[in-house]
Amino acid sequence: MSETKREPEGGELEIPLCPVDRRAFLQGAAASGLFGAAALALPSWASGVAPADDMSAIQKEIEKRHDESVQRLQEWIKQPSIAAENRGMNEGCELTMRMLREAGFQQVTKVPTDGQPGIFATLDAGAPRTLALYFMYDVKQADPAEWTSPPFDAALVDKPGLGKVIVGRGAVNQKGPEATFLAALHAMRGAGKKLPVNFVFVAEGEEEIGSPHFPQVVRKPEIAAALKKCNGVYMPYASQQLDGMVTMYLGAKGVVELELTSSGVLWGRGPKKDLHSSNKARVDSPAWHLVEALATLVSPDGNTPVVEGFAAKARPLSEADKKMIEVAAKRLSEAETMKAEGVQHWVHDVGWQESIEMLISQPTINIEGLVGGYTGPGGKTILPGKAVAKIDMRLVPDMTAAEALAALKAHLAKQGFADIDVHMSGGYDPTSTPADSAVIQVAAEVYKRNGIDPVILPRLAGSWPGYVFTSDPLRLPAGHFGLGHGNGAHAPDEYYLIESANPKVKGMGGGALSHVEFLYGLAAAG
Repeated sequence: MSETKREPEGGELEIPLCPVDRRAFLQGAAASGLFGAAALALPSWASGVAPADDMSAIQKEIEKRHDESVQRLQEWIKQPSIAAENRGMNEGCELTMRMLREAGFQQVTKVPTDGQPGIFATLDAGAPRTLALYFMYDVKQADPAEWTSPPFDAALVDKPGLGKVIVGRGAVNQKGPEATFLAALHAMRGAGKKLPVNFVFVAEGEEEIGSPHFPQVVRKPEIAAALKKCNGVYMPYASQQLDGMVTMYLGAKGVVELELTSSGVLWGRGPKKDLHSSNKARVDSPAWHLVEALATLVSPDGNTPVVEGFAAKARPLSEADKKMIEVAAKRLSEAETMKAEGVQHWVHDVGWQESIEMLISQPTINIEGLVGGYTGPGGKTILPGKAVAKIDMRLVPDMTAAEALAALKAHLAKQGFADIDVHMSGGYDPTSTPADSAVIQVAAEVYKRNGIDPVILPRLAGSWPGYVFTSDPLRLPAGHFGLGHGNGAHAPDEYYLIESANPKVKGMGGGALSHVEFLYGLAAAG
């Protein structure tokens, strides 16, 4: 998952909320130090669902099991599960399955795919409503030389001004939020309280490489049949920024990840292997050939895709989308965002609101990396026989990954670059969920009950494979939820907050409690 740093400036976003039984939410448990927030008055439970003393018992169980929950997360982080390197994947899958069984899932099954295995699990609590859960058990690569604490040590570190954190690859993306959700299940069971919803659980081990085989999991007949009985889908998430603020999204862009390879072998020109560079006077260069091809994909400034047909179906922003963005631009800080992202200008020097509109509405073609020839110390005078570009394309509704890939291939052929090999390593379509769906409205209500008025935007500029739930044939609403904080996804020193020193931000215990509140809210939603 991608993450975006956010900073509010005040103001309020009005979003129509459907009738939700407010009595069905948590009541009045004053937050302790483990929960990292000041005492807040929470709503009462619906009569016969969970009275205040039940809530108190669940909170006490969360506190009692704090060390156990932290140790569970540490064990999970210490097990590398890197799909891009095919490292620790079977072990990571088995560990995740064991944790599900320990949390109370009655049926847990490994699902073979043409790549890394998925997981299917169910938990029948005898409840009237059923909720689907999406997890990922894979993580990004990590170079230990770039970390202050080894990425798979899961060290507990005191972070000044924030509190105690776990540092490790996958800490916030996504093992920390997922372990926090499991902590909520353990606490509810430990307190002897019946879960308010049933669960259908699906997980994959390839999210970080573009989820190429996740549809094979979701579309298995028995899994698809179970998902059709669900009222919605959610993914645990650490939603809070350092000021405690939350930004919610009604969807996400799609993505296509590609490798474009130019070589003397495929081209029929240039060397079939690396050649002394003196021969450039008379031999074509596959590397320059690739550069020429890349230059045809975008406008001269590199900012606007010009691939014919690529964005033909891109849905423009609606008036409701524009209103959300207008409100968000007043509440989010441009200066803090620029500082966090290390930039000084937006493209074309547009203003803050227009930059948000572009972030949400514009399809993109981006160069992730260029590899060719010698890149080590000093020089090595060669004419490379091969060069590779790693590309990602971000998609908005109503674009599809298949159509974007076809447009790119057709464009290259038309421009005289049919010899360049195009390999799609992963990707999926955009996802959208209606603002009036229960998973969105209950999440917003729970945040507000915890003193947070969330900023709501039409979609995340990053991507997750939610399209398998929101598109045909399931058409389920899908979203993210969870109080708590972490940072550094895909970067060195990734961390997840365990014990908060900031009264505005929840620690792991407060995050677990928020999941309890969310589940009871969904159970009571109309």
